[in-house]
Amino acid sequence: MGESKKRTELYELGEFRLIDRITEPFKSPKHNETVFGTGDDAAVISAGNDECYVVTTDLLLEGIHFDLTYFPLKHLGYKSVIVNLSDVYAMNAEPTQITVSIGLSKRFCAEDIDELYSGIKLACDRYNVDLVGGDTSSSMTGLTISVTAIGKAKKDEIVYRSGARVNDLVCVTGNVGAAYMGLQLLEREKRIFESNKTAKPKLEGYDYILERHLKPEARKSVIAALKEAGIKPTSMIDVSDGLSSEILHICKNSNVGCRIYLEKIPIDEQTAKMAEELNIDVHTAALNGGEDYELLFTVPLEKHDAVESIEGVRIVGHIVEPSLGAFLVPPAGEDIKITAQGWNALKKE
Repeated sequence: MGESKKRTELYELGEFRLIDRITEPFKSPKHNETVFGTGDDAAVISAGNDECYVVTTDLLLEGIHFDLTYFPLKHLGYKSVIVNLSDVYAMNAEPTQITVSIGLSKRFCAEDIDELYSGIKLACDRYNVDLVGGDTSSSMTGLTISVTAIGKAKKDEIVYRSGARVNDLVCVTGNVGAAYMGLQLLEREKRIFESNKTAKPKLEGYDYILERHLKPEARKSVIAALKEAGIKPTSMIDVSDGLSSEILHICKNSNVGCRIYLEKIPIDEQTAKMAEELNIDVHTAALNGGEDYELLFTVPLEKHDAVESIEGVRIVGHIVEPSLGAFLVPPAGEDIKITAQGWNALKKE
């Protein structure tokens, strides 16, 4: 008998190495219209006349990405659209259409689906996007939602992860860690309820972090403000898996290093308060929590004053030579190597 074939467990690879493994055979496109395939927030396809379409897809699975114990269906529909639009904006493009495919188990009724799609419609209306198709199927494992978003931009306006250059400024929109702390609060209250069915959830004073988890927004206004200021980022990515993971993506794709200043990372007051209450290091939450759907981007040093004047944008570091690596700079003590500890869909149980 021949030797048994080596088995590589998925958790050994992790999500990003698995994606690299899957997509490697497809790196050479067969069509000239395929400007850029896998490896960024969205694929880029030529639309002719120096314009391009960007296309991105995200999959949300019940029990993995959301828990219907505390996640309203309307909010879930809204969020499923936003996570895709955020990828389109991260390419410096404008979203125009979406398709939505769902898998449903028998426990759902027609009114449940109405509620889900009311959230989808709200997102479409708010971001001026058309729903143009999709698919429905039965499911044995609860609710599955897959959204594909399509956007458009001039070819020379597209921003990739690969354009960061030494001395560029590293910027982030809004604040980070709030969605993760909102999730931790909801999970805490769920555990209390499971042990005591008469217990009432204690959510007062945490509206902001709850909304950041349950009903996030894409940073459309920041993209508009950058264009109005005449600033085209040299690289950009949306913060879905955690700030640490995303800056490492930019560094890897751009072949650079970075220095991120810990005290400059924007953290909301409710995030800090919840972290203290749950005895979680707030900077760990900010760096690794994920699902913030903020934009992390780089701009040339000479754009310092212009980018600093944009509301909702914070300069958190700068790009360095690749040989210097990617490090966090604390207020005191030695620099800390940045590691990707954010969301890992394939981690070992």
